[in-house]
Amino acid sequence: MIGRSDIDRDTLMTRDREVPDPLGIIDRHRVQAEVQAVAEGDLSSEAARAAVLEIVRTALTAGRAEVSRRFADGATGRDAAFALCHLSDQLIRILYDYVSTYRYPSANLSTGELLSLVAIGGYGRGELAPYSDIDLLFLMPYKLMARSEQVVEEVLYFLWDLGLKVGHATRSINDCVRLSKQDHVICTSLLEARWIAGDRELFVDFRRSFRQNVQGGGLQNGTRASREAIKFIEAKLQEREQRHRRLGDSRYSLEPHIKDGKGGLRDLQSLFWIAKFIYNVDDIRSLIEPGVFTAAEVRRFAKAENFLWTLRFHLHDLCSRGEERLTFDMQIAIAPRLGYTAHAGARDVERFMKHYFLVAKDVGDLTRIFCAWLETRHRRRPRFRLSALRQRRRVGGFAVDGDRLTVKSEVRFKDKPVEMLRIFQVAQEHELDIHPQALRWITRNRKHIDKSVREDRAANEIFLAILTSPKDPETALRRLNEAGVLGRFLPDFGRVVAQMQYNMYHHYTVDEHTIFAIGILNAIERGLLKDEAPIASDVVQTVVSRRVLYLALLFHDVAKGRAGDHSEVGARIVRKLCPRLGLSEAETETVAWLVRYHLSMSDTAFKRDVNDPKTSENFAKLVQSPERLRLLLVLTVADIRAVGPHVWNAWKAALLRELYWRTEELLSGGLETAEVAARASRIKELLSARLEDWSKKDREAHLRRGSTRYWISADLETLARQAELVRSAEKSKAPLSVDLRIDRYRQATEVTVYTADMPGLFSRLAGAIAVAGASIVAARIVTLKNGMALDSFFVEDVAGGLFDRRERRQRLVACMEQSLFGKLSPLQELQRRTTNIPSRYRVFKVPPQVLVDNNASADHTVVEVNGRDRPGLLYQITQALHQLKLTIRSARIATYGEHAVDVFYLQDAGGKKIESPRRIKTIEAKVLASLNDDPTAGPAAPVKAPAKKPVKRTVKPAAKETVTPKRPRQAAKRPSGSRAAAEAPAARRRRKA
Repeated sequence: MIGRSDIDRDTLMTRDREVPDPLGIIDRHRVQAEVQAVAEGDLSSEAARAAVLEIVRTALTAGRAEVSRRFADGATGRDAAFALCHLSDQLIRILYDYVSTYRYPSANLSTGELLSLVAIGGYGRGELAPYSDIDLLFLMPYKLMARSEQVVEEVLYFLWDLGLKVGHATRSINDCVRLSKQDHVICTSLLEARWIAGDRELFVDFRRSFRQNVQGGGLQNGTRASREAIKFIEAKLQEREQRHRRLGDSRYSLEPHIKDGKGGLRDLQSLFWIAKFIYNVDDIRSLIEPGVFTAAEVRRFAKAENFLWTLRFHLHDLCSRGEERLTFDMQIAIAPRLGYTAHAGARDVERFMKHYFLVAKDVGDLTRIFCAWLETRHRRRPRFRLSALRQRRRVGGFAVDGDRLTVKSEVRFKDKPVEMLRIFQVAQEHELDIHPQALRWITRNRKHIDKSVREDRAANEIFLAILTSPKDPETALRRLNEAGVLGRFLPDFGRVVAQMQYNMYHHYTVDEHTIFAIGILNAIERGLLKDEAPIASDVVQTVVSRRVLYLALLFHDVAKGRAGDHSEVGARIVRKLCPRLGLSEAETETVAWLVRYHLSMSDTAFKRDVNDPKTSENFAKLVQSPERLRLLLVLTVADIRAVGPHVWNAWKAALLRELYWRTEELLSGGLETAEVAARASRIKELLSARLEDWSKKDREAHLRRGSTRYWISADLETLARQAELVRSAEKSKAPLSVDLRIDRYRQATEVTVYTADMPGLFSRLAGAIAVAGASIVAARIVTLKNGMALDSFFVEDVAGGLFDRRERRQRLVACMEQSLFGKLSPLQELQRRTTNIPSRYRVFKVPPQVLVDNNASADHTVVEVNGRDRPGLLYQITQALHQLKLTIRSARIATYGEHAVDVFYLQDAGGKKIESPRRIKTIEAKVLASLNDDPTAGPAAPVKAPAKKPVKRTVKPAAKETVTPKRPRQAAKRPSGSRAAAEAPAARRRRKA
């Protein structure tokens, strides 16, 4: 067996520290003595193996428990990673010694039978997370000999029997060198190889060969890297870019991947791998001497690494698996573990995540400086040297090194702090980058951006030029932000840097969301989003107050994280900021107004019925001028699109467009009642011409069915399609007719229902849609003068895609029929199913709220319902309203992440507003009860559904389906009363059972 001196000499040392009190984790000599006693005893081979396995398992369990105890008592994640690695090292050495000495002994090993057991990858680096793989290399001098193969297999079987996840390879030295040259992943894992057990000289030979043949001998002449090093650098940088693209390419994603995501551990490790390959260092501190990092930057590196390792250990511990994504539920669980508490209006989880994002920003700063430095120092030289004039020139008073702006010394930034702003402006104007050395000097001297600089006229003009430049202001602002200059120049903005918005609606931190929004505004101005935002793309060209628009967008969320309404607080902040930036009193007031009311247009479009004259009238009173309307529209579009992927959609575009047109019309003089009637008459004339194949009697009968509001609330194509559905249903006397059409423009499936109006019809249809697995994104509710309901629903699947599979559409129709005629109870069906809400989203709590407003509409009581989104919620709310004998005349359906906002325009049985305070309180109580009653809160006992007979129906081609179910034995009674037309929008909908 290996002697004690060898073991002591190779006690785990990882880069910069030893494991404290290693014997407290495992006393290797004691355990080894127990194993030796079993091996030299009288037990059979299999009994001895079982006994050894039990001894090692006991030591493993005790060691892990001790590491967990130390971590719980305050040890850092990196200390725990070192400790786990030490535990694994000692146990593997014990097993290897036992197998090679007692299981397959050999008195005199030949050269070919030599074997070295080597840790590689992260394990080789000396860091091991609780559920990470243990990567091992069984190193041979040549090919694998019979005895070596037996030893390898036996060691692996022991490790597997212990329940360890082992990644292994068996290679010769030549194999290692050859494969490393072919695959940079293998090269990276072998770069961190560390000897554990077996023949040491074999490992030394491997390291020498790898260094010479793979690393190319390191630096040439002490300054330039070898060709091999340059290839390795390029491969790791490309790998990093691909990894970032795969995981979202933003370090400010609200559910970050702490290992592989941008700003995560892998970025730090990539930095270390490149340094090790080129400089052959084992400690990041060794990069101070060659000038790669300063001592302060090395401290930032160590601090970030320690934080991320601590976070990783908590994640593994809470999930009991190798989880690397910091999901919402993990965030709320880890925050108190790390000692964060609520403070100054911010929740503990928000403060924790802000710290995380600041660490991720540090990682980004370090990796950017390091990689740029390497590219500058070790890039390939051009075949033909360019002239000195082209190699090094000056732009805007700054030197150009390659494609990067730089200065001779940091004195320039210290003496003239305004230059820290101007260098970014010049880089933006000439499409250049900033040299890493200049960035380092900016970081050191940004403290000199003080009150005098902030009030400097030239500095403010430079900043406004950067913000409003047509040349990619998003990139320029992001560079300013990452360098810490933006937060120093605008301290109020600095307060929202890395500020998390803890909800499912926003996908990025406040600062990242804002910078994204500026980029989107620039794209709208350049006409790059005409297909997605056609009206905003046209309107922005007519905006007079261009810099007002950019500043309002920059500051629209500047008060997030502060006490009070962030819109109101933000308006007060910009009233102080804008004069400093050189805006006039009138411009300042417009910026403040836009910040104060930046949510008003989306709230009105998505939560109110635009067809109600009072809605557009109230909004026009708020806006007051066409210029403010244009500014608010463009700001709203940019804001929503910057929230995150898939938040903006065709529905939102259409709703904002409709509100814009109606408000513009009112601000331009509006339409008198006579003009509205004239427009309806004109539409009826056009529709009559479209229905030329109808008889005159049928045309006149249909034109009498609709109200004036119905004729002006939909486009001609929709009216013609609905007319055909009505005529077909009237001829067949079908109690229920359903038309399905894929709306490619809105990217949704339109479901139009023609049936007898009845109390609770809306609720029954909503329940059927939920049971069928569809999500309602909009609804248009109409009752014709003949007492028939003509309702249109726009639905998606729960992933936000088209509900376009034929069998799913047929199921949707079947569910509607069964719900209307009493064959299906949506509530019971929902209760049979377990919720499909991911566990990481259940941590969000939305206080249920019911708001009753009798001023939003002249003829209706408007009830706004706020609650936590869940499958079937709309059905439960509408059921409560039905039980209160209220008639839903119109509805708005919207979802903001986990927050559902459903708005209903209601009347009592007599067709009037609900004015009684007692009745209003009853409505509030009943609807609140429905919000608290969640049938999908947990798994329910399975109930076998009764068999249902198939219903015969006629189905037309997929582009347009009209389904006429078989008449039931008892037709539904046709109640009196009618419902006004309405169009309800929604954010991406969730209403799946």
